[in-house]
Amino acid sequence: MPILRDSRPDDVPALTAIYAHWVKHGLASFETTPPDAAEMARRRAAVLDAGYPHLVALDEAGRLLGYAYASAYRPRPAYRFAVENSVYVAPDAGRGGAGSALLAALIDRCTEAGFRLMVAVIGDSANAPSIGLHRRAGFTHAGLIPAVGWKHGRWVDSVLMTRPLGEGAGTAPEA
Repeated sequence: MPILRDSRPDDVPALTAIYAHWVKHGLASFETTPPDAAEMARRRAAVLDAGYPHLVALDEAGRLLGYAYASAYRPRPAYRFAVENSVYVAPDAGRGGAGSALLAALIDRCTEAGFRLMVAVIGDSANAPSIGLHRRAGFTHAGLIPAVGWKHGRWVDSVLMTRPLGEGAGTAPEA
């Protein structure tokens, strides 16, 4: 079982390397040029400054296996109780439990913070590992945006999945 904790500034090089791999070789991110460490540090700080969790998973030796964070689903005020999740696992750490542990912890932290819905925007409708990860965590299919991105010489879909948090839409949130 991976060790989870809040991310720290000294994690940025590992975060940058993990994300760069998926930008260059995957479809989970629709970026086409990997951001440098300074940009990743800025993004991490923005997540934390906005009050969202930013977590990492480590193995017993302290190697960073993956990271996850929540952010605003959309900026307009009516969306303030919805968050979007992002989970990235090192390419050699897949299927080792880091993604599941990170997503479960992220769900718990966002629920504790009073959010009511978590949205996953998954790049590539053929991304069975990510779709399965979210399904196992209680997400359900909410939609498909076909051919919304062009990457690696082909059109790429986005899969939308959602998971209620806490009382979900069952009650009005506290303002």
